[in-house]
Amino acid sequence: MALPKWERKTRVFLCVFGLFLSVYALHVELSRESNPDYRAMCDLGESVSCSKVFTSRWGRGFGLVQFFVASDNPLNQPNSVLGIIFYTLQMGLGLSLSKKAAMLLVFFSWVSVAGSLYLASILAFVLGDFCMVCVSTYIVNFALLFTNIKRRRAIEGVKEKAG
Repeated sequence: MALPKWERKTRVFLCVFGLFLSVYALHVELSRESNPDYRAMCDLGESVSCSKVFTSRWGRGFGLVQFFVASDNPLNQPNSVLGIIFYTLQMGLGLSLSKKAAMLLVFFSWVSVAGSLYLASILAFVLGDFCMVCVSTYIVNFALLFTNIKRRRAIEGVKEKAG
């Protein structure tokens, strides 16, 4: 299989970094919920506060799930939990060299980029905040999309040559 040599290392780095950011975001959110005085390392000021963002209504279910179920419903999970699932899925699907897995990786990456753009607009225009953890995950998601598109093209190229 002629995948780009950088693809595997890049995928592992991005997924591990994304997992780290998501687990940290979950830690901050849970710590802040149990202790309103908790101050996270990423809380640098009034308008640079990740805990303010994570505990806002948009920090769970993208701020949308609560319109369909109660805010304390198990379906209304923190966005960080969705991130943990996403990066784990990206890592697992990345082990497969199938064309279907490559297409799923690209599809899920487009969904994550759409979610990133939505949340970035909420961050900037609704909350008026800057969240370093959030912006870092947006960058990771865009980088994974780029990586997955390159991977899909390489796999499709190999399959066409073999066929």
